[in-house]
Amino acid sequence: MTNTQHTPTAGPGPTARASGGEKLATWADGRVGLFSLAKANLRKIFPDHWSFMLGEVALYSFVIIILTGVYLTLFFKPSMNEVVYHGSYTPLDGILMSDAYKSTLDISFDIRGGLLLRQLHHWAALVFIMAMLVHMMRVFFTGAFRKPRELNWLFGAGLLILGMFDGFMGYSLPDDLLSGTGMRFMEGAILSVPIVGTYLVMFIFGGEYPGSIWVPRLFTVHVLLIPGIMAALLVAHLILVFYHKHTQGFGPGRNNKNVVGMPLMPVYMAKAGGFFFLVTGVLAVFSAVAQVNPIWAYGPYRPDEVTTDAQPDWYMGFSEGLIRIMPGWEVNFLGHTLVLGVFIPLLIFPLILLVLWGYPFFEAWLTGDKREHHITERPRDNPSRTAFGAAWISEYALLLVGGGNDLFATHFHLSLNAITWVVRVGFFVLPVLVFVITKRWCLGLQRRDREKVLHGRESGVILRKPHGEYLEIHEPLTQADLYYFTAHDQPRPYALPPAVDENGIRRKITWSDRLRARLSRAYFGDGGQILKPTPDEYRRITAAHGSTEPHRVTEGHH
Repeated sequence: MTNTQHTPTAGPGPTARASGGEKLATWADGRVGLFSLAKANLRKIFPDHWSFMLGEVALYSFVIIILTGVYLTLFFKPSMNEVVYHGSYTPLDGILMSDAYKSTLDISFDIRGGLLLRQLHHWAALVFIMAMLVHMMRVFFTGAFRKPRELNWLFGAGLLILGMFDGFMGYSLPDDLLSGTGMRFMEGAILSVPIVGTYLVMFIFGGEYPGSIWVPRLFTVHVLLIPGIMAALLVAHLILVFYHKHTQGFGPGRNNKNVVGMPLMPVYMAKAGGFFFLVTGVLAVFSAVAQVNPIWAYGPYRPDEVTTDAQPDWYMGFSEGLIRIMPGWEVNFLGHTLVLGVFIPLLIFPLILLVLWGYPFFEAWLTGDKREHHITERPRDNPSRTAFGAAWISEYALLLVGGGNDLFATHFHLSLNAITWVVRVGFFVLPVLVFVITKRWCLGLQRRDREKVLHGRESGVILRKPHGEYLEIHEPLTQADLYYFTAHDQPRPYALPPAVDENGIRRKITWSDRLRARLSRAYFGDGGQILKPTPDEYRRITAAHGSTEPHRVTEGHH
């Protein structure tokens, strides 16, 4: 054994004494490995694109919701005990109302900054759900949901639906006439559920509607249960984003095995911090100049009254539209009255959301693709998916119109019945038309890209040949442009195996296999996409044009 002598080093002098923060950091590093963790992750590279800001808007809006919600919770009284109001808002002086409504009036008129924070809380909720929906559309149209991000897509979908219901509960808590109308709407929808509907209403409202305990119950769910689940989903979502990294678009040097972008520290964090204050400032301006949810104008809730122009927040508007366009059908079955005019929309309501959220698994089933994808697609490069997304958006927007059919009728001097029938017919026709038109647009854009690759870009220079013919000179694309237009994958349609295997035994082909083959052929067959030019085709045509530049076309593969 060899003995090694250690020479003690001089300790730090009086001027080199560690600060309190450094001592704390050293203490934490000795227990959780803080320095190694920071060194490994703070220089993590993230691609840079403006569309990534959509998710950040949703994140920062959620933070503002939490901060303002904590402040409002200090003054809100979630109680349905009846009191007589004698506050600052004199038009309601002497009116009987619930503690919940009175405390909301006090927040609006008697608490310093209360009205501004109420409006900031409401505006942040509206922008939060809007940003999540637009962010999901960006992920959908670029194919960023593909493996390995399917789970993160579901987390985002869960955040959206929880945000929608938490927003509905939030604007129902003040117990004003508008929010009470919304609760009455929900009670009617629950009652339409066969057999168990009445039991569910009794459980939720603690007796016959409106009961006396639904505000405290709603308050607990609104401020504790759903935000807790959303916070957990958000943390899981961000962890997976950090682990998988953002997807990146096509470009020179970019592939599925690298990331081209800026480091997390200091570039990305500095931009994110500035963007947080920008989002906060914009929402504060909205809250200061644009009135939202003026509960004092509606008055306290009474079950025998309904406000005029009663509309839910925009994200719940499509559920209202489903109810308004549905005929009032009722069926008596085995002694039970089935209110189909409400129950059928109640079933369609989640299906409209689930059909979009389950799409990644449907597309993976069609393609059979098991590879990881970290490069996004242009919407035109997958015409059927883009057409499907556009059709879904058109359906959603149409139902919003149906949910506000009375406002459209009064503001534009139209027939209410005519609007309702247009929405009824459009519910079945409009998505089909939008799907066909959008797909044709995408195929046309693919043809234009193909022409650019094969014949170059129009230069605007006209050449006259000796025999009098005029031609426009086309400039060949650069290598970077050729890569951009041809690097995307084009999946081949799924084909059924031969009816008989190599041993002469008849294969068992199920109906799902046949359905998959038909849908895959419609998606990725001749009518579903325009094939990219092959390298041989490119060389042949460029040679005919007299081009000798060594451009290369990337071969597509499944």
